[in-house]
Amino acid sequence: MKSLLQNFTSELRADLLSAKAVPALAAGFTSGLGLLVAQVAFGSFIFSGPLASYSSQGVGLVLFGNFATCLIIALAGGYLGAIAGLSPALVIIMATIGFTMNAEGDALFVTTAVALIISAVATGACCLMIGYFRLANLVRFIPYPVAGGFVAGIGGAVCLAALSLMGTKPDWRAIPSLLEPSVLWKWSPGAAYGTALYLAMKRWNNPLILPVSVALAGAAYHFALATFGISGDAARAEGLLLSSTADRNLWPALFPADLAQVQWASMAEQLPHMLALMLVAFISVVMNFASLELAVNQELDWDREFRVTGVASVVSGLGGGTVATLVVPASLRSKLLGATTRLTGVIAALVIGGALFLGDGMLELVPAPLVGGILIFAGLGMLDQGLVASRRRLPYSDYGIILLIFIAITSFGMIEGVGVGMLATLVFFAVRLSRVDPIGSQFTARERESNKARPIPDRAILLEEGERVQAYQLRGYLFFGSVRPLADHLRQSLSGASRPPCLILDFSAVSGFDFSAVNVLSRFLQTAHTAGVQVVLSTLSKELQTGLEHNLPPAVYAELLVEPDADRALERCEDIVIAEWRDMADERRSSLLEHTVDDLERYLERQIDFENLLEELRPWLSPRQYAADEALVGPDAPQEGLQLLLSGRASGYDSAGTRLFQRGPGEAIWPAGAAEQRATSVIADDPCQAMVLPPAALDWLEQHEERLTLNLYRHLLAGRLQSESGAEQ
Repeated sequence: MKSLLQNFTSELRADLLSAKAVPALAAGFTSGLGLLVAQVAFGSFIFSGPLASYSSQGVGLVLFGNFATCLIIALAGGYLGAIAGLSPALVIIMATIGFTMNAEGDALFVTTAVALIISAVATGACCLMIGYFRLANLVRFIPYPVAGGFVAGIGGAVCLAALSLMGTKPDWRAIPSLLEPSVLWKWSPGAAYGTALYLAMKRWNNPLILPVSVALAGAAYHFALATFGISGDAARAEGLLLSSTADRNLWPALFPADLAQVQWASMAEQLPHMLALMLVAFISVVMNFASLELAVNQELDWDREFRVTGVASVVSGLGGGTVATLVVPASLRSKLLGATTRLTGVIAALVIGGALFLGDGMLELVPAPLVGGILIFAGLGMLDQGLVASRRRLPYSDYGIILLIFIAITSFGMIEGVGVGMLATLVFFAVRLSRVDPIGSQFTARERESNKARPIPDRAILLEEGERVQAYQLRGYLFFGSVRPLADHLRQSLSGASRPPCLILDFSAVSGFDFSAVNVLSRFLQTAHTAGVQVVLSTLSKELQTGLEHNLPPAVYAELLVEPDADRALERCEDIVIAEWRDMADERRSSLLEHTVDDLERYLERQIDFENLLEELRPWLSPRQYAADEALVGPDAPQEGLQLLLSGRASGYDSAGTRLFQRGPGEAIWPAGAAEQRATSVIADDPCQAMVLPPAALDWLEQHEERLTLNLYRHLLAGRLQSESGAEQ
């Protein structure tokens, strides 16, 4: 900790003495002023209505949360120049907690404040856990339509709340009454200011626009009050100016003795709203990280950012503040102004902290319509981002999800909107996943052979009959939305007279499954059993195998063949096809013999050449016997050199245990580490007899017997080409 503080101190000292100092002071001061104005407006709205008599203390809660979060993220965050504050997305839910809290007097304020504090600590704890266990990659991909719907819905709710704060009823049935002179003068100044501020910021994007416009609007407002002879006390009595409600500094808003007034039963009733606040805060955190990465073209360590945000939220809550998150526009402005230094965020935090600790006298100068205007400004920005910008980028189906969530939030409320958003998330994923074809690849035993070495007649059988073996490599997550189309496709292969004798389902690329997948696959396997089709399952997980065992009749499950990989499954089906062909009529055998005569002649000639070669090499060869399952090549096998098989078969495997090839009589097996040896181990499938040519003998032959060595390599090369051509067939 001491070294960490020393690093921060030295880094800040270096920045103060660098060319970044002036831009950092300008960016930090202007961003701090803008945040200060917005946070005062947000706090005044959250603690309005039944909590209006505690608005100063409420503003103190918001400002401390902003101060603590901005300072910690500026010092420890991965992005230099990061600035944090209370997101408008959280304002409505916080206000809803206060408006619906079942308490009165001081207990109402204390219970509301404690609910917001607990939400901040809980949000921080969740972020800390995500960062500590490095789970950021699991949560960073929130569907854009869902996030856009939340942004748009909350933006609309913020605009309606602003109208309500300015003395109107935000109901579509009351729209005509908004134009009445007695009502128009209440909301039109704030709405006009908020709209003009939003358009100016969108047009020029200058950080000074917000604080300067607030100062000018406030001065004009006070000039108008003086012109009409309205004193400050009279204006506050009429609700035209904010009132100070604290008899001390804005912070701390609560003291330990105040906790005795918490009504825990009333707080328990607010648990759905508190969970909604945590959810929206979490969505805001994820969206801000992603937006900042895109805006500054810089990869962030999300696990680190979650840890820093978690610490900031916990400190904010324990210190008596609300949750706050990264502010992307202000953070991006640091880069645009050349102020990418921790000093920028520190200065912004100090501006807010100065207002926080100097007291609440400044609140008495803030015009009430100005607060509504700031809310209008924030709401319009969210509406633009969620509804307008999204329409140009998204198809109608995705944009429809945004509209659905927007309507739910603005029409029914935040909790209902969160519920619709969660449902939309599930539907969104289900629809997207159901569009992914669960069949990654499809092939036949004619298009791909197993690695088992087969005699020429068997290879000819597979060349002619292999088309009847259907193999499917499945992929992705198998669930109710994707498994039914898969089962329908598989059932079509069973219909008609040309049904396959064998069918392979390879699950090596399947990431998971649900019960619906097990149920539908079980019904398909029963259909295949009834049709007389042998099904071979490869790379089956224990969970899926157990599920099939519990859902299939014992007789059907007993007929299933389960293999560890696709190569073994293909070998099983090849054996079935070959055995079935051998039971056919004699005329089919005669036809096969005609097709294989030339191949058999070449095979016999090669065997004769192999025997002649062995006779010439005999002085340098030594015999070697292997039992079944004994290693010819591998960690436990002696490195004896090149081995020429006389009888038996041996298979080569990689480090994962997948069979790569099978060798038979007349073929060679190289020692481990040789360029020609792809396998890490070679195991005898049955008793094998081999002749070993030691490395020293091979070196001597290369130097003294060029003709014999050339014949040896020619034989080995011909064998490799023959095996590769067989695999391609």
